[in-house]
Amino acid sequence: MGRKLLLEHINVPGINTYDVYRSKGGYASVEKALKTLTPDEVVEEVKKSGLRGRGGAGFPTGMKWSFLAKPEGVPRYLVCNADESEPGTFKDRYLMTYIPHLLIEGMIISSFALGAKTSYIYVRGEMMPQIRILEKAIAEAKAAGFLGKNILGSGYDLELYVQPGGGAYICGEETALLESLEGKRGNPRIKPPFPAIAGLYGCPTVVNNVESIAATVPIIRDGGEEYAKIGIGRSTGTKLISASGNLNKPGVYEIELGIPVEEFIYSDEYCGGIANGKRLKAVVAGGSSVPILPANLILKTAAGEGRVMSYEGLSEGGFATGTMMGSGGFIAFDEDQCIVRNTWNFTRFYHHESCGQCSPCREGTGWMEKVLHRLEHGHGKMSDMDLLVDVSKKIEGNTICPLGDAAAWPVASAIRHFRDEFEWHVTDAATAVTRNYGLAHYADPLVVASA
Repeated sequence: MGRKLLLEHINVPGINTYDVYRSKGGYASVEKALKTLTPDEVVEEVKKSGLRGRGGAGFPTGMKWSFLAKPEGVPRYLVCNADESEPGTFKDRYLMTYIPHLLIEGMIISSFALGAKTSYIYVRGEMMPQIRILEKAIAEAKAAGFLGKNILGSGYDLELYVQPGGGAYICGEETALLESLEGKRGNPRIKPPFPAIAGLYGCPTVVNNVESIAATVPIIRDGGEEYAKIGIGRSTGTKLISASGNLNKPGVYEIELGIPVEEFIYSDEYCGGIANGKRLKAVVAGGSSVPILPANLILKTAAGEGRVMSYEGLSEGGFATGTMMGSGGFIAFDEDQCIVRNTWNFTRFYHHESCGQCSPCREGTGWMEKVLHRLEHGHGKMSDMDLLVDVSKKIEGNTICPLGDAAAWPVASAIRHFRDEFEWHVTDAATAVTRNYGLAHYADPLVVASA
């Protein structure tokens, strides 16, 4: 069994309440931080841990904290990004639903480290049950003396607020989130200046994901060096994975980074294999915005080595033969799934969610949706594949925020690895409307060229 740092007590009855969470060692990390450590020492422990942003970017959290400007007389803010709108990702919602005090404890520790006296949890608007759960947990923590004035007699004050969003995917981008939090339309800002210099209300701000903030609790409890011993290489600690699709046991799993992808998919401890006795065709490993891989390339690298669940392991081979860890939204497709239909579905989403600021994204996502629609519905042309790749290249890297990249990568990778399936939708259009292409060669053993 892999070590559990965040979900260790998830099945304890009543763990969502303060009393039960406290009885299981809850808020001990806050006591340790406020009574025995300085803010700089907390930042140093997070640096030692090697924790990387769990929202998708994978940037070292401690380093991000150290960039925060600290001008005299200017407030600083910590904002928790609980927007979680990435298709295929639901681990933050799971944490907030079942063990909300873990996030509250992490917010107190992180706010103390950053010198923030006011912090916010920005939650996607559709998550009203989770918003109510968090508000109750905050009230319990405040009643117990862990929020408000002079926490634990340390002289440190903190007020924590939950802010519902409007249900826009774009508000998962940190500057669009800050715009929304200020009451404006959620459009991404041009950077620089970065939020660490001019963020919420023009003040220095750190924006971190739910899981990243929750991970500070075991880091402070056990020490950064102990946390860094878990995992592999620069992918330290544990990671929550949202597993969905054609799996026997979909759900949220906490893994030690570095376990084999094959173990995650097929072992009884995790996903238990592909549902209904089918075979694996493809996987989107990190949420809808990362490149899709066929079965043979998700299980093994192009060099023929077993691929592992880590930031470096999943990206091995670059975009030519690899993908990204992303937010950990692991979607498995069996042999009956249609890659063209799935890619069209993703593109519909990105076209709908584009804020419209940048013309490459605003127009390009619409073009890709139209071309994929006609391919899926039997009206495609052989030139459409090259057209889609060309449009994706025109979008990628040419927008204010990464939504353009998120829309381009799934399309480009689907054509890169499944081009014969796209072409079949043209050459056999009538058949493609009535049935799917099938597994084809996507699970065939890789032919590795000898050195």
